[in-house]
Amino acid sequence: MANAPITQDVMTIPRKLPEGPVNLVGLTRDAMRDALIAHGTPEKQAKMRVGQIWQWIYQWGVRDFALMTNLSKTYRAELAETFVIEIPEVVSKQVSTDGTRKWLVRIAGGHEVEVVYIPEDSRGTLCISSQVGCTLTCSFCHTGTQKLVRNLTAGEIVGQVMMARDDLEEWPTPGDRNVETRLLSNIVLMGMGEPLYNFENVRDAMKIAMDAEGIQLSRRRITLSTSGVVPEIARTAEEIGCQLAVSFHATTDEVRDTLVPINKRWNIETLLDALRAYPKVSNSERITFEYVMLHGVNDSDEDAHRLVKLIEGIPAKINLIPFNEWPGAPYTRSSNNRIRAFSEIVYQAGYASPVRKPRGEDIMAACGQLKSATERARKSRKQIEADAGL
Repeated sequence: MANAPITQDVMTIPRKLPEGPVNLVGLTRDAMRDALIAHGTPEKQAKMRVGQIWQWIYQWGVRDFALMTNLSKTYRAELAETFVIEIPEVVSKQVSTDGTRKWLVRIAGGHEVEVVYIPEDSRGTLCISSQVGCTLTCSFCHTGTQKLVRNLTAGEIVGQVMMARDDLEEWPTPGDRNVETRLLSNIVLMGMGEPLYNFENVRDAMKIAMDAEGIQLSRRRITLSTSGVVPEIARTAEEIGCQLAVSFHATTDEVRDTLVPINKRWNIETLLDALRAYPKVSNSERITFEYVMLHGVNDSDEDAHRLVKLIEGIPAKINLIPFNEWPGAPYTRSSNNRIRAFSEIVYQAGYASPVRKPRGEDIMAACGQLKSATERARKSRKQIEADAGL
């Protein structure tokens, strides 16, 4: 089995905020109110002003103060002098043969993250990133081979949702009726990074996405995926209340220690105890267990029976993920027959066990394949030099 180093225990580098105008994107309502008051908005008007600006930014997707017609011209000019409305900048966009879109976006400091949109018949799911790189060194994941650079801010997280709505041309026009069918109907925090190592920023961004006067996604349409940062699981239930998915991937501590090294800190038993409490606190219907199918590693009938036993008593569904291979990966994908046999055992035990259809593989947009293009290029140059004997 591939040796994976133990998880680095870092909560990431604190960073100085950029000088200059304040970006309103990503501020909570309270923080926006404080910022407006600090820059001269009378305290009595501040709450109303937040409501107005909030709607322009998050409901209508407007980024130019001059267009905010229910504010006075003078006030709009004052806002434009002090504040900006900025979201991550799209560097490149790829579209897969199956309609999946992948964007590389640039954030402050010149760093890049990847964002993926997966269209389906009944919904459209946006997979967003919470960190540049990742602290976790899960041995089957391409993203995990890229060291953590920094946490994303709340503005950079919700900004990915706004960027996707721009590209999908999905901002409603003020005055239009709300359309029920949405191209972007679901969010999954399954991109680059471990969301629970960036808890406050993820929470604030998701609160904005769920706000009834903004992007208006219900908490049931947001799924946060964690590798098992146990201390933050209860906080997620209380402070966000979204759906929870867990990168489970193994049925013994020995195998999970290698696949998901954070298991050495919070083992399977500790993790399952935290998960048992989650649906009750958050009113979440069930927890999704993500299980990547690795040939000869975690895909035996015994594993399937053990898995069913372990999750007893937890309302759950098991997402079986055929391993998405990437250059230099230490594993191979389980055969279709093996995946079917595993799925059948789980299904017979009374759990939904869909096999996730890999999407966007041709553009390296599938699960576990995300990595900044700059990082990828850097590695391939080294490989080219090595191959040429330089």
